[in-house]
Amino acid sequence: MPLVKIFARVGMNKAIPLKTLQSQMCKIWSTKPETTKLILSRVEDWTSESYDEDCYIDIRAYGKSERTREFVLDGMTQIQQAFAEHDLIANVRLETYEGERYFHVPPKK
Repeated sequence: MPLVKIFARVGMNKAIPLKTLQSQMCKIWSTKPETTKLILSRVEDWTSESYDEDCYIDIRAYGKSERTREFVLDGMTQIQQAFAEHDLIANVRLETYEGERYFHVPPKK
């Protein structure tokens, strides 16, 4: 399901345990590691007028009928809690897409 882009400032000294967070997200969304990709990008800075977060989480996920607004918002709250377990404040954004408009060409094994 999701592609999870995690943005963190270059100077932030807190660890971001990707494998552990991936496992937690797989449990939250009932997905497999093969379909739940986490990508960490370190950035110089960002504007922070509204929030004082350690990480900005940008998620793209397939919009299935069972993923209602309530279900997705609950999952996003669980993601914030998963990051909080690692002493990280997460600002989470999630966007869904339609399957007919999704394309992917993975590398050959």
